[in-house]
Formats: sequence, structure tokens, C-alpha cells
Amino acid sequence: MTDEFWKRKSLAEMSHTEWESLCDGCALCCMHKLEDEDTGAVYYTDVACRLLDIERCRCTDYANRAGKVRECLVLSADSRQAFRWLPASCAYRRLADGKDLPQWHPLITGRAESVHEAGISMLGRAVSENDTTEWSVLQQLDDVDEQ
Repeated sequence: MTDEFWKRKSLAEMSHTEWESLCDGCALCCMHKLEDEDTGAVYYTDVACRLLDIERCRCTDYANRAGKVRECLVLSADSRQAFRWLPASCAYRRLADGKDLPQWHPLITGRAESVHEAGISMLGRAVSENDTTEWSVLQQLDDVDEQ
């Protein structure tokens, strides 16, 4: 990508297309999460939202997801509180915290596969909530490798 818009624009200044392009396709936001009531720490599980295509790490009904899944995390520049539910590797959270995109991000590499190659995504690690009643905690969200 030649136009590094994320370096010159705030999240609130980005166009819809720019905003959406920040998503690296890791699918971590689509995982069921748990919050420790005592510490506030957030953990994610290996269970994906029923709308997630676990073979592609993409939502099967992105435009209508919030109406179909009550717990769906819909982000906007003015909902910074929601960013705490995102891993430290997430572009939205990183930019909101004044950090740059990681070197493996598709906007840096020009390749959508780079998030999977870096081992950041849930590709090959997620199970759909449609297919299981069991789950396991993978790790704390802040522990996701930023690389």
C-alpha cells in the first residue's frame, strides 16, 4: 500500500473504505470472550460466532451481523471502550493507542495472507459455536503477540 493513510488520519477522520481496510482478517474479534469479574481481564476462547466462516476468517453476513448476533462487536471511532475487547495486535486498538500497524499487517505487506502466515489469525484454531458445546480459553487478549 502506497498511501499510509493511518499515519496521517485519526480513526475518526478515516473514510468507510479506509476504516474497513484496517481489519486484518484475524477473526479474533469474532471469538467468544470471557471477562474475569474480579480483575477485568479479558480472555478469548476457541469458539467462533456462528456467522464466522472459520475457513476464511470472515463474517458470512457482515452487513447484518449486529442484527443477527446480539453480542456482535461493532466498532466505531467513538466507541473506544469497545477496543478493550480487541487483542493488542488489532489495528483499531493499536492506532487508538498511538501505535503503528505491525509489520505483518496486510496494509503493510499488500497480502491478505500475511496475518495467517504470521500466526496471528484464528485460521485452523477456531471451532464454530454451531459445531460444539465445549470450549477452551486460548489466552488473555493482551497476550496476543504484536510482532
